[in-house]
Formats: sequence, C-alpha cells, structure tokens
Amino acid sequence: MLRFLHYLFHTRNHTFVILHLILQGMVYTEYTWEIFGLCQELEFSLNYLFLPYLLLIVNLVFFALSCETNPGTITKANELLFLQVYEFDEGMFPKNMRCSTCDLRKPARSKHCSVCNRCVHRFDHHCVWVNNCIGAWNIRYFLFYLLTLTASAATMAVVSTVFLVQLVMVSDLYLETYVDDFGHLQVVDTVFVIQYLFLTFPRIVFLLGFVVVLSFLLGSYLCFCLYLAATNQTTNEWYRGARAWCQHCPHVAWTPSAEPQVYRNIHSRGLWSNLREIFLPAVAHYERKKK
Repeated sequence: MLRFLHYLFHTRNHTFVILHLILQGMVYTEYTWEIFGLCQELEFSLNYLFLPYLLLIVNLVFFALSCETNPGTITKANELLFLQVYEFDEGMFPKNMRCSTCDLRKPARSKHCSVCNRCVHRFDHHCVWVNNCIGAWNIRYFLFYLLTLTASAATMAVVSTVFLVQLVMVSDLYLETYVDDFGHLQVVDTVFVIQYLFLTFPRIVFLLGFVVVLSFLLGSYLCFCLYLAATNQTTNEWYRGARAWCQHCPHVAWTPSAEPQVYRNIHSRGLWSNLREIFLPAVAHYERKKK
C-alpha cells in the first residue's frame, strides 16, 4: 500500500491525468445525455447550452499547456541567467545556497522538486492533476486552466438548476397537494419538490450536487491562487511564510534550536506589475528575444 501511495504522489505518472480526463468525460456525457436534450424540449437557448462545451475546449487547451510546458527548469546552461531575475531576501532565500541534488546554485524563489527531480524557477507547487511542476513559465496556463474548469462546473450547475426550476414552474408542481402519512391534505413544499425531483431525475440531481460542490472547491482554490498572483507570492512561499509566522505563536511549541524568522515579501511591486510578471515572465521573454 505504501509503495502504491509513493508511486501516486511521489513519482511522475499519468494516473491523475487519466483520472481527470475520465471524470471530465463522465460529467460531460451525463450533461449531454440527461440535460441537453431535455433543455431543448423546454426551448432553452442553444448558445446557453453550448457554453459548457466551449469552456471544455478552452480548458483542454490550457490543461495540455500546463502539462507539457517547461515550468522553468534550472540547468547549468541557464543557471546564471536565473540568478539575476530575483533578489535574495537573506531569509527564506539566502544567497550562495546550492542544491545538493542538482549541484546548482539556487536562484531566489526556486525550489528542488523531489517528484520531478529538478530545480524549478519561481517554484509554486507540483500538481499531480497535470503531472508537472507549476513554475514561472506555466503558472499563467495553470491559472487559465483553473479558471475555465471552475467556469465550466459553475455553468453546468446554473444550467441544471434553471432546468429543474423551470420544470417545476411549467408543470405547476408547486400548486399541487398531496396526502401525508396521517391522511391529511398538504400543500407541496420545498422539501417535497426536492424529493420528487430526486426520485424523478436522480442522475440530474446527483450531477447538480457534484458540480455545485466542485464549483465551490475550485472557486475557493482559484481565489487563493489569484490572491497569491496579486501579491506576487507562490504557494511554496506562502506555506513557508505561514510556518515562520506560526513560530511566533505562543500556543505552538518549538524546539529552542529553531530560530523563528519573519517572512517579508520583497517581490511585490503592485497589482499590475505582479500580474504582468505572471503572464509575461521575464526570463522566458528574454530568451525569446535572444533567439
């Protein structure tokens, strides 16, 4: 079991990429099979119904780019170039540090990924869903991938909700009455409507629940990633900064040898400069001009 978990999370493999595509395919198959045709019968706008497919195409493009784009691998050939991009803060990223695995000087904001076995410029995190590190050169693709994935889930949730609500309105279900277990005549309430819809359209209701939860989770993570981008931080830096902050917490016990350090973000240059750095990474732009 431990070997299997090590293979899944600590070695590069396509397991989660395949799982991602399977889940996405299942969701879209269910949407096409169950919702698309019924919505056409209720005369929904085709532009409205085709929006999830458009988002899927765009999402798959950025998914492929996130998977295949070099995140900013540091090598002997480009080591000196990367060393000049960011200044060292002498705290989280001290000067003249070497990677013991790659035997390279570590540029500021870089990190060695144990999964990919390489040092990555402006390392953010290793994502198992794209089977690649997220770094300076593919973070923009990853953000667009996350945005379109969130938008596609949210769009499906909206379409499914509108379909079920319109179905209830068209059938006048909310005006009906029913006899309860005690023989009393009751007016249909919200709970009864939900139970009726679940029994009549179980797959649509289950799909709705799944995409609503997915939209919330992806949306929360997207907001976190946009916050990091706006403040010019990486996930790695945020995590290490949070740990450094926790060392000052009186309720957390630390060993006397652990020297608490205060993390100060010296790389933020304002919102638009930070976003420009994400979408126009300096070294990649420089190398294109050099070619």
